Amino acid sequence: MKTFESRPLGIDQGEATLFSDYADGGPMWTGDGARARRHRVSFSRPFATRPVVHVSVTLWDFDKGANARAELSAERVSEEGFDIVFRTWADTRIAQIRVGWIALGQMPNPDDWTLY
Repeated sequence: MKTFESRPLGIDQGEATLFSDYADGGPMWTGDGARARRHRVSFSRPFATRPVVHVSVTLWDFDKGANARAELSAERVSEEGFDIVFRTWADTRIAQIRVGWIALGQMPNPDDWTLY
C-alpha cells in the first residue's frame, strides 16, 4: 500500500490500440508460439515518484478456432511513463487488442527544493 502525505496526487489515464494484425496478416493473427507486443506510454506530466499503474483490456478480438491465451502487464514503470506489454502463445490468434490504463502517484510539490 502507498500512503500519500499532504502532497498533490496525480492521476493520468489513457487508451492505446496495441495492434490490428488481422488487417495486414501480422504475427499476432498469423503466427504461433510465444509472441509479444510492447507499447511505450509517456505520462502527460512526470510524477514525483514512481506511480502505481493499472492496465486492462478494453477491446479484444480473438479467433474462435483456438484457445484465448493472453497476459497483459505494465513494465518499466518510471516517473515519466511505462510499457504496456501483451503476450500470447501456442496457437492463439488475435485480430486486435486495445488497452486502457490509469496511473496514480505523487506529483512534484512547489515547496520541494534541493540545496545541492
